[in-house]
Amino acid sequence: MTVHKLSRQDARRIAVRAQLLDGQRPADLLDLVRHLTVLQMNPTDAVAPSADLVAWSRLGSRYSRLELANALEGRALLELLGMIRPSEDLALYRADMADWPGRGELRDWQRYAASWVLANDACRQDILDRLCSSGPLRSRELPDTCKVPWESTGWTNNRNVQRLLEFMVQRGEVAVAGRDRGDRLWDLAGRVYPDDPVVPWEEAHCVRNELRLGTLGIARSRGPDCLIEPTDVGETGEPAVVEGVAGTWRVDARLLGQPFTGRAALLSPLDRLVYDRKRMAELFESDYQLEMYKPAAKRRWGYFALPVLYGDRLVGKLDVTADRKAGVLRVNAIHQDVPFDEAMDAAVGDEIKDLARWLELELALPVD
Repeated sequence: MTVHKLSRQDARRIAVRAQLLDGQRPADLLDLVRHLTVLQMNPTDAVAPSADLVAWSRLGSRYSRLELANALEGRALLELLGMIRPSEDLALYRADMADWPGRGELRDWQRYAASWVLANDACRQDILDRLCSSGPLRSRELPDTCKVPWESTGWTNNRNVQRLLEFMVQRGEVAVAGRDRGDRLWDLAGRVYPDDPVVPWEEAHCVRNELRLGTLGIARSRGPDCLIEPTDVGETGEPAVVEGVAGTWRVDARLLGQPFTGRAALLSPLDRLVYDRKRMAELFESDYQLEMYKPAAKRRWGYFALPVLYGDRLVGKLDVTADRKAGVLRVNAIHQDVPFDEAMDAAVGDEIKDLARWLELELALPVD
């Protein structure tokens, strides 16, 4: 098979086009999510929740957050492990659920999870019984009858019901049926997921890789472990090398040689164009860190700074905050990685204005 030789610009344009961030905006939320395959849930609302920001950055201010809420309520879209997915894609994950905690030789953490769930099987059954009779319910409405507490050095320590529910999602026993003021509502998976035929494990992983490459455009065949949504694509697509970047890639050949028209876009820090920071550095030669967990004095770009895309380049970061009490979208700073020319300045400015319009807030720009 021919190995495609790409410049960095070629690779970037393939990635931008695959993420529907080029000059031709999509028109429909459901079609958008079916193409992107995931919208990542995140409770941070410094500007807007990440899932809504990703949708707005593609659809513009005509997008209403009610569209996403209605699609979830009507279950055209479903939540699985913190990711919003098209309901028809759930069939691609049922084989994994049946194989929980995994195939082949298990890792230490998988064995620990399996033994912990087994030790608390009575609590698992209590949860299933309560949901069967009274679901959907919040986690605090479910019984904690665990005999062995969950031990962790992190924030999940002793959060027994929450941790057990997450494992029960991975096992295909329970599902998020909706949300009430941000709280997840849990129910039996059979009441939430569509009753589609389960796709066999090998076929499901092949299809998932194909879908992922279709939305990334270009990716590594192997990457770091990422249990919820990987960043690699196996051997799907066709091999490629990128000038100035070590190693080989896999590319969606359907995107090769297509004309490119770019635009400006403001991205969520969790946007899939920038989520893989290593790929972002290799292809876009850009640096970014989400700084919300850093002390304010150590932040370079801001609490929830939005990466700024212009054409096929990441050109800066927008430090912006939605002050809803004051009815203002505060632009604290526009960090320029490269000097903005007049066209860039105007295009980025238009996107900032559209963001304020979408959020129904007055725009407050920094004073020079």
